[in-house]
Order: sequence, then C-alpha cells, then structure tokens
Amino acid sequence: MSSLRFARAALRARPAAFRVPIQRRGYAEAVSDKIKLSLALPHQSVYKSADVVQVNIPAASGEMGVLANHVPSIEQLKPGLVEVVEETGKSKQFFLSGGFAVVQPDSQLSINAVEGYPLEDFSADAVRNQIAEAQKIANGGGSEQDIAEAKIELEVLESLQAVLK
Repeated sequence: MSSLRFARAALRARPAAFRVPIQRRGYAEAVSDKIKLSLALPHQSVYKSADVVQVNIPAASGEMGVLANHVPSIEQLKPGLVEVVEETGKSKQFFLSGGFAVVQPDSQLSINAVEGYPLEDFSADAVRNQIAEAQKIANGGGSEQDIAEAKIELEVLESLQAVLK
C-alpha cells in the first residue's frame, strides 16, 4: 500500500473525538484587542504587559509586525530591534541578540532571548569601538575559536550599529 493511501486510511479511521474542524486563518487584521506580551531573558523578565497594540520583531525570515489575533506561529529572531507599541501610543525599543518569538492563538506573544537591553542603554561611539576591536580579531588576530567568536560578535554589533543610526 502506498504511503499516501495509508495516510488517507489512517485519517478516515481516526476516532470522532480527534476530528476537529479545520480553522482557516488569513492575515492578521487590525482590531481593537490588545496583545499580552512577555519579553524574557534567562535571568529576568524585561517587559510584561497586556496593553500592547503592536510588536515589531526582527524575524529570521524578515521583519514582522504582530497585532492582536495574529496567525499562530513560532519565529526565530535574528539580532535586531524589537519595538513595542503601547496602547498610549508610546513606543519602547529593545535590542535583542537573537531568540524566539511564539505567537499563540489567544493574542499572546512570548519573546525569549539570551541577551536584550533597552535601546537607550547603548552608545554609538562605544559600539564603533567594539566593532573595530572585533574586526582586528576576526581578520586573523587570534586562535580559530577567537576568530569564530569575533565574527559572531561582529554580526550582532553591526546589527546594533544599524539600529542606532
């Protein structure tokens, strides 16, 4: 029996308790509902609120805006800026080194990252200096492990520098 026939037979044979109507979802619609956001690091919760209108995240597949009732998904995050638009219209910005965002069906968004800081904590001059140091190491000024670590550091610092401009 071919695998497709087997799958069809298994689907037809499943008990009625497992038959769930298929829900069709389209793109997120701008609605008056709010997002329940949790932005957490391994050692602390950075931001938690139920009064968020929109969250813009640096997904690996491209920049992404999340509104209430967004299609459920899991997104890998690249180093970049997370912008939180609150109900009052104010915006809070955080720079994350990467991580994951989980959008759940009940307008909940969980963002988990290894490192993350408010954007105002960074100095453009300090970032430029760190990039110069990392470039020296990445261009052959150390062991193989040091060079690999410097290249990762450069990727994050260059993303941060682009956001600070």
